[in-house]
Amino acid sequence: MERNEIRHSKFKRICVFCGSSPGKKTTYQDAAIQLANELVSRNIDLVYGGGSIGLMGLVSQAVHHGGRHVIGVIPKTLMPRELTGETVGEVKAVADMHQRKAEMAKHSDAFIALPGGYGTLEELLEVITWAQLGIHDKPVGLVNVDGYFNSLLSFIDKAVEEGFISPNARHIIVSAPTAKELVKKLEVLLLS
Repeated sequence: MERNEIRHSKFKRICVFCGSSPGKKTTYQDAAIQLANELVSRNIDLVYGGGSIGLMGLVSQAVHHGGRHVIGVIPKTLMPRELTGETVGEVKAVADMHQRKAEMAKHSDAFIALPGGYGTLEELLEVITWAQLGIHDKPVGLVNVDGYFNSLLSFIDKAVEEGFISPNARHIIVSAPTAKELVKKLEVLLLS
């Protein structure tokens, strides 16, 4: 396959949760760009938290520059904090964090988390919980850059071992060290 050839995916739009900070390692920023490039190469649009800074800014700008549609969903109260530069694509201003997550989920076929902090973790855990409750059946994945999510995955495994999460619910979330590998895994899940 030619390097620039567009591959069509089963996904039309993927929601990406990630930090409004770039993180301390360049590998986090590289992973954000690689994920954006993977989405573009597979003809997938982006839904994300709407910020123009940190990993959010890198992903959105790279997807937009790659010619794909970008939908940013941001609470009005966070606009001064997370929109410091030029926004790209379509920006949907919403009332609060609850509406942000509902709007992002509504427009997405799958969810991917890159490294981030409390907000990223909160958004990720909510969509996992929604899947566990049967509110959606969309795949959820982690780009586990340099083992960033190892502690979270260990916690989830411990919760399964201790009977707080069912073994079936453990399979809601998948991880891979690279965006390319993760998107392939998520597509396989969609077909099964």
